[in-house]
Amino acid sequence: MKFKILLALIFVNLMQAQKFYFPKTAVADSIILEKQMPILAAQVIPNLQTVKNKPKNDADLSDALFRLQMVAKDYKKSILTLAEYRKQFADHNMAGYKFMSYEVYGMAKSNEAENKIPFSKALQASFNKKYENLDEHLLPRVGLAIDGDVNNFRKLLRKALDKQKEKDSIDYASALALCKAYLNYKAYSSIHPQVMQLLKLKDKEKFVTETKDLTTQHGNTLTITIIRKKGNNSPLPVILTSNIYAGEIDYFFGKRAAVYNYVGAVVNTRGKRNSNDENNPFENESQDLYEVIDWVSKQPWSNGKVGMIGGSYVGFSQWAAVKRLHPALKTIVPQVSVGIGIDYPAQNNVFMNYMLQWIQYVTNNKYTDEADFSNAAKWDSVNTAWYKSGKSFRALDTISGKPSKIFQRWLDHPGYDQYWQRMVPYKEDFSKINIPVLTTTGYYDDDQIGALYYYNQHLKYNKNAEHYLVIGPYNHGGAQSFGFIYVEGNPIDPAARISIDDLAFSWFDYILKQGKKPELLKDKVNFQVMNTNTWKHVSNLDKIHTSSLKFYFQNGKNNVSVFNKPNQQSFTQLTIDFKNRNDKDTYYTVSKKDSIKTTNSIYFESEVLDKDLIISGSFSGLFNISINKKDVDTNIYLYQIQPDGKLIWLSSHIARASYAKNNEVRQLLTPNTIEQIPIKNAYVMSKKIEKGSKLLLLVGVNKTPYWQLNYGTGKDVSDETIKDAGKPMEIKWYNNSYVEIPVYKD
Repeated sequence: MKFKILLALIFVNLMQAQKFYFPKTAVADSIILEKQMPILAAQVIPNLQTVKNKPKNDADLSDALFRLQMVAKDYKKSILTLAEYRKQFADHNMAGYKFMSYEVYGMAKSNEAENKIPFSKALQASFNKKYENLDEHLLPRVGLAIDGDVNNFRKLLRKALDKQKEKDSIDYASALALCKAYLNYKAYSSIHPQVMQLLKLKDKEKFVTETKDLTTQHGNTLTITIIRKKGNNSPLPVILTSNIYAGEIDYFFGKRAAVYNYVGAVVNTRGKRNSNDENNPFENESQDLYEVIDWVSKQPWSNGKVGMIGGSYVGFSQWAAVKRLHPALKTIVPQVSVGIGIDYPAQNNVFMNYMLQWIQYVTNNKYTDEADFSNAAKWDSVNTAWYKSGKSFRALDTISGKPSKIFQRWLDHPGYDQYWQRMVPYKEDFSKINIPVLTTTGYYDDDQIGALYYYNQHLKYNKNAEHYLVIGPYNHGGAQSFGFIYVEGNPIDPAARISIDDLAFSWFDYILKQGKKPELLKDKVNFQVMNTNTWKHVSNLDKIHTSSLKFYFQNGKNNVSVFNKPNQQSFTQLTIDFKNRNDKDTYYTVSKKDSIKTTNSIYFESEVLDKDLIISGSFSGLFNISINKKDVDTNIYLYQIQPDGKLIWLSSHIARASYAKNNEVRQLLTPNTIEQIPIKNAYVMSKKIEKGSKLLLLVGVNKTPYWQLNYGTGKDVSDETIKDAGKPMEIKWYNNSYVEIPVYKD
């Protein structure tokens, strides 16, 4: 009994420790706020590592700690913590660049106090010292690091403070969030725009920068920025980037090429910077880039050879450029490339709500609307309002408050039709692409499916293509910059933590300057096997697995193996009521450590694996289903349950059943009839699964506020509303359905 009382007292004390004094007067009085924030931060620091608040990993702890120390005015200790954070963030000199503003701010504040000098003078000395000690290849990233949106940081700080109105205390989570918001505003407002001016002076010492407007044959205007390193006076190969994200990143792309001793040329798409043309993303790159390449190849600073590089939309641009291949274009390095019409704005023919957020991001002004794009609360509200309303997917832009012709035009093309096909190479077009290509993507890359679509199509129609692929444990950002130590909260093998920039420009040296082939490229396909600290090298993507394992839709219990074909046919039924917009989430407790949400899904769990297994590749398979509707959007998630009970995502798949056999032509299902639906285009993963693990398969129907809703009537899904829901959707998953898991053995 005494022990229970003691535990209760400890719990009460812990809960009390989660509340901190913070006077309500600080909300409206900036002088009081300035006094209280260091006190608050100092109180929060000891609570960082309690059982209740302990971060997921060391990197998260260091991130929170350096910010709190800086708010508490312990600048020297904060800078030391930040230095340690870099080692946990990534283990080479390109890591941590995005924290440069905080470091320079902390150095300047410390310098100001120690030497009793004005802050502006301390800032100049601190910035110059930091800049001059940077590795040359890191210099292009300085502008990205210090160019923060001060007005947006002010708004976010105000929002955090408003939550404390009429309160004299603040809970732990709110205190931590307030300290972070305060530091963002304090640091960036203190150093911006002075450091931007200081950077311009440094850039003038190191680079020659020109900006021009090009007029195309059709009378369109494109703004192009050319950056060369001073001292490089002879003509050089040009590394071209076609960029819709006009802004500071243009200078990054140009300077990055320059520090690797190339000419950097960055052209903005129609409607950006000085262009008054209509901005229609994706639609005109193929036409415009032929003329741009022709122009840059004939300039006095060019030796006539052009390469292209970039990720995401910028990766797509390179595939648009090779649809009509200019003789001067000698190689492309598409990274995490958007597969337009393949994985964006619809993935396997299912449109995503994110498309509207992105459209507004790149079309709201001549640059990018960072404040609107990063306003997660706004977009969550828009998506939730649409979902709750039951209105058609076409109503999403109106609900957002800004109707979009582009959004509506995209919705008019739910299949992979000529609208999408004309933007990039299509079928036999790939056979004409005879220049060397280096593709990079990652297991956690949102555009992996698009990147691999181009790769597969190129090799399908051009068997002898000199096309190299590098794929590893990288997310969308990492596969176009550098490998992190943690991805999705999980540690990554040291062998994978490479600089993608170094790889890309070594490739350019190899192709454009007759240098050595990058060491990593030992064969056409180079993939990192997670949890083994090794890279493997094979001649084509099919060889990243050597066999496969069928996981049938049954549970591995009572001597039944999910890996053996069922003896008798049965099914598991799932019922989805699309009229109900207040689903109560359901969960399956996997272990004491983890659980998984199973709302609108069913799950199948394997028996314990009696030996190690390397899953390598993209799972495929077959649904044997019967449904009382004409269509359905399915999703699949494959997980590992580690021996310690932790759940690890391995791969996933979302697709529209009516397009599963042919993504160009819709083929509706016959209600209440068993149909075979192929499973393809899932995410590629390569990872060793330890003995003692289990595999978990989650299969369900898409019904969330973040993807288009398919009610199954057979009408254009974008036009369906909650009135089309009718009877609940009933889907029978027969146990001879399976997911075929790719396996690699040496």
